[in-house]
Amino acid sequence: MRSQVIVSWGETATYTFDLDEVQPMPHDMARSWLDQQFTELGCEPIRLTGKVLLADKVLAVAQAVGQSRFADEAHRAWANMYARAVSAMLAKPVVRVDVAALTVSY
Repeated sequence: MRSQVIVSWGETATYTFDLDEVQPMPHDMARSWLDQQFTELGCEPIRLTGKVLLADKVLAVAQAVGQSRFADEAHRAWANMYARAVSAMLAKPVVRVDVAALTVSY
């Protein structure tokens, strides 16, 4: 099954993670990892209601670490872990995280 996560900051900065050959991350591990990142990075809820939806958490973590975390080869392991967690949490074959537009689509 095809599995791909695309993280974008607009047309000039797009990072594609093909996860076809990567061991899928268990759902509970993905949730725990994203929750930990959200907390450690000091992310704030995007919505005024204070509720943190899964898509909001995915966006907030990418926004908090910034484009450089995805571009820098030294952080490739973290970026791959992020992509695996997003793929596991959303359970869709292709996920696009558009940080600039604050949207997650699949």
